[in-house]
Amino acid sequence: MGYSRLLLTGVLSAGLILTGCGQKDIKTDISYPMQERMNAMTELFPPELMRAETFAEDLCVVTTDVPQPDSSVGAEAAAVFSLDDHRVILEKNVFERLYPASTTKVMTALIAIRYGNLQDMVTVGQETVITEQGASLCHIRPGETLTMEQLLYGLMMPSGNDAGAAIAVYMAGSIEGFAEMMNQEARAVGATDTHFVNPHGLHDEDHYTTAYDLYLIFQEAMKEPVFRQIVGTGTYTAEYTDANGEPKTQTWNNSNQFLTGQQPMPQGLTVLGGKTGTTSAAGSCLIMGSQDMEGHEYVSVVMKAENRQALYQNMTNIIQKIVN
Repeated sequence: MGYSRLLLTGVLSAGLILTGCGQKDIKTDISYPMQERMNAMTELFPPELMRAETFAEDLCVVTTDVPQPDSSVGAEAAAVFSLDDHRVILEKNVFERLYPASTTKVMTALIAIRYGNLQDMVTVGQETVITEQGASLCHIRPGETLTMEQLLYGLMMPSGNDAGAAIAVYMAGSIEGFAEMMNQEARAVGATDTHFVNPHGLHDEDHYTTAYDLYLIFQEAMKEPVFRQIVGTGTYTAEYTDANGEPKTQTWNNSNQFLTGQQPMPQGLTVLGGKTGTTSAAGSCLIMGSQDMEGHEYVSVVMKAENRQALYQNMTNIIQKIVN
């Protein structure tokens, strides 16, 4: 695929400044032959800017009249976005910079799917040894060999920080090199209030995002069928080889309680998948895709809830607005 979409980074802001709301007031003579009209448009606005406009027109825009959630939503930031008609159903502090914890892994998965080969055999190294207390792991060990696809399941379902490190080192040669890929991709999708320093979300003061940027990243990832498949899977069994070449099997369960049925979805909504995240600094976070009975899709995000119970209650309260 490459990084051609990075051309959008510089021109997106310019396009929005020129247009105000993503449309141009261009006076054209409708008697022009079509080709001449297209040539005139190309001279006025180069292809890069035209593509940036198309990109921006597909996004939800937060305006001053978007409803705020009531006091039942105690999380620091929350929002619900409609992917079909680009409405913002409600929002709270969507532009506040916060720590993303393991919701970071949405970007890691997006890069691995778009720019990697899911069938590559990856022998993981010492980067998978993560000793930070409370870090979530999929329990892979140095010397073990898995496919990139299996690493993605280990990354997204049990939220394996070790899988994230393995993907980063395999694709970029280092955690730092992969973080730069992440930041380039963030700029490409318009997530300009985001900065990553690692592929998993373990705490770092220079590793942050916003609820709005998470929406931008997640809705981009949801364009990838493989991503949808992984985040929508409840249980997955990986069969691979250990450091001695012997067969090894692990079964991973999804950490999203809406998907596993531990938390009920509001009537009329179906969960498509999502990503949880928790650290002491980030609190409890969740970004999630859902669908109503007409097939319309939504992205909802909660950041910095007090605890896991509050997280799911907050998420239930905001997605309820979709069907109410």
